[in-house]
Amino acid sequence: MALLRRPILMAARSARVKSLVQTMPVSSGIVTSYVAGESVADAVHAASQLAAAGLTATLDYLGEDTTDEAQATATVAAYLDLLQALHDAGLAESAEVSVKLTAVGLALPDGDKVALENARSICRAARNVGTTVTIDMEDHTTTDTTLHLLRELRQDYPETGAVVQAYLRRTEADCKRLAYEGSRVRLCKGAYDEPEAVAFTDRLEVDRSYVRCLRVLLDGPGYPMIATHDPRMIQIAQHLVEQSGREPGTYEYQMLYGTRPAEQRRLGALGEKVRVYVPYGEEWYGYLMRRLAERPQNLSFFLRSLISKK
Repeated sequence: MALLRRPILMAARSARVKSLVQTMPVSSGIVTSYVAGESVADAVHAASQLAAAGLTATLDYLGEDTTDEAQATATVAAYLDLLQALHDAGLAESAEVSVKLTAVGLALPDGDKVALENARSICRAARNVGTTVTIDMEDHTTTDTTLHLLRELRQDYPETGAVVQAYLRRTEADCKRLAYEGSRVRLCKGAYDEPEAVAFTDRLEVDRSYVRCLRVLLDGPGYPMIATHDPRMIQIAQHLVEQSGREPGTYEYQMLYGTRPAEQRRLGALGEKVRVYVPYGEEWYGYLMRRLAERPQNLSFFLRSLISKK
């Protein structure tokens, strides 16, 4: 299955495949398995359902690699609308937002400044309605800039969350720098197609890196956000949490929308805080393809849907 990951990610950049996927009715079943919908109302509805089940949410307005200033501005406006809608629905305490810096202008000329100011606008709006922001991590070429801008944001908004990816060779060192008082850090495995020079490519190596990074975060005074669906990794995390003496509420588990919902509810029923990553918006194609790359067993259904399209 690992051999299928690269071709799936290559397909994510194909305009022809994208056109087929967006117009075929069968694939919509796959889309709705991973994406809450295209509108703010869809996102709020998903957050409301999760809250009713005792789960929290982080909402991601899909879109990245923005090369147009107007699009970056529109993305900021979409987040402000979302935050107001969460507040109006009484969901601000149980739902935060996740933001990709390339979606708010990082790739534009003078992108560092543009992305920082746009992210500040979102952080300010989030604080005003009583919630928080997590800055998503993207491919390795943006890691240094993302962490630099995170430090800038945390000067005024120290509650802003970070994300690190265990498959990058640098991440254990990044965790040591980020594991300080008040620092919220989401640890995930990583979903981008990275070169071996910067990333572990063997699954066992990635798992070992994840455990090392998790130990660092749990042993520090920050707030770890344990993002994994792997049953074995969850068991290891539960052991490490107990070993570290962590109390409930000083860490949380995170999982993707539509992935292992029964496990999400099981952990919640045990008294664990579980946050579900909920993507929405019209730019869902790239996100969907990364999810398929992570779970290639879905590929056969996906390809049958493409082949059967007239």
